[in-house]
Amino acid sequence: MDCRELIAIAVFAVTYALISGRRLKVLPLNRPAATLLGAVMMVTFGVMTPEQAYRAVDYDTLVLLLGMMLIAAYLHLAGFFGWAADWILKHAGTPHRLLLYVMLASGVLSALLVNDTVCLLMTPLIVAVIVRGRLPLLPYLMALATGANIGSVATLVGNPQNMIIGHLSHIPFVRFSASLVPVAVVGMLINYVVLRVGFRKKLVKAVIEPGRSEDTAPAVDRTLVVLVVVVLALVFGGFIAGFDLAWTALAGAALLMVLARRDTHEVLKLVDWHLLVFFAALFVVVEGLSGTGLPEQIYERLRPVFGTSAGAQAWNLSWFSVAGSNVFSNVPFVLVAGKWIANFTRPELMWKVLALTTTFAGNLTILGSVANIIVVESARGYVEVGFWDYAKYGVPITLASTAAGVLVLLMIA
Repeated sequence: MDCRELIAIAVFAVTYALISGRRLKVLPLNRPAATLLGAVMMVTFGVMTPEQAYRAVDYDTLVLLLGMMLIAAYLHLAGFFGWAADWILKHAGTPHRLLLYVMLASGVLSALLVNDTVCLLMTPLIVAVIVRGRLPLLPYLMALATGANIGSVATLVGNPQNMIIGHLSHIPFVRFSASLVPVAVVGMLINYVVLRVGFRKKLVKAVIEPGRSEDTAPAVDRTLVVLVVVVLALVFGGFIAGFDLAWTALAGAALLMVLARRDTHEVLKLVDWHLLVFFAALFVVVEGLSGTGLPEQIYERLRPVFGTSAGAQAWNLSWFSVAGSNVFSNVPFVLVAGKWIANFTRPELMWKVLALTTTFAGNLTILGSVANIIVVESARGYVEVGFWDYAKYGVPITLASTAAGVLVLLMIA
């Protein structure tokens, strides 16, 4: 290796040490700041030119994220998420059914919008209605987080790694969902069984307080909700028709800005700009590493491990992705592993396996996905969720849903 390649590897290592340091509260830099520093170092130390850094950013992914966040923000301003959370508590009837409703609502909304955004907007509301109903919080927080992760696998707009996979693989929106919706359904079923059995003692003693949700029923702007639903339907119609995902989503968001007659400053405040900065800088850092050829060298060493048949490659990529996603985080792992997919026997199948496993891997621990962290941190004032409190349920959910999902993909994809 020459000096430039060594510097690139060192910058990559420092960046991920800082990301991990943030998680462990050793250093004050958060994830966006750490990746931004890494991107700047890649240019400062001559690994990349500014022009190469600009070209490394996948603007389609950023635009798609921005468009879906803006649409979700209008739903929030319309009071939809508050109404949905209150409706779930009012109509659930039993704690077990409430667990199912929270999980399904989280999963379906995450498939339509973005799991991180859904968790950010829904967690405070779900916490409020669960506390009002005098129920144990942990089962429903688990249902919210794990449901969001599992449901998001169903579409190319459900989570950031799927968005990246969509742009890298060029798999049509409908063909992707035709394979991954059944996977999400099976994953949801396993998720519910594990949570219901795991929390059976807590839930059997729980009773929903009747009538309490009606006292503070949230006001809903029905006109705005209808408008957002219509625009969202048009956006998904564009996805199905094969239009560009990013600009279709952004066009829907722009249409809402024109028609909704709301202060756009309030809407833009609800966008997770930190996440957009994180991904933009991350693209630069990963591209700097890729220029060294290290990802290809790693793959060449692992090639015999993956096997030669499609089935063997699917299973081996699965365990490797679950491990890699929890060590490096799922989005960086997808950016690196995505460069290997063309070498597999059935690339399209492997793209879908990569989407499945990096998404379901998020349920393994609290740190497995941003959605988990959002849920746990948002509820910190009411309940402390420890690492093992989560992992006790997250590990069996991840292992069982991943194994079942790969089986489903091998049968239908």
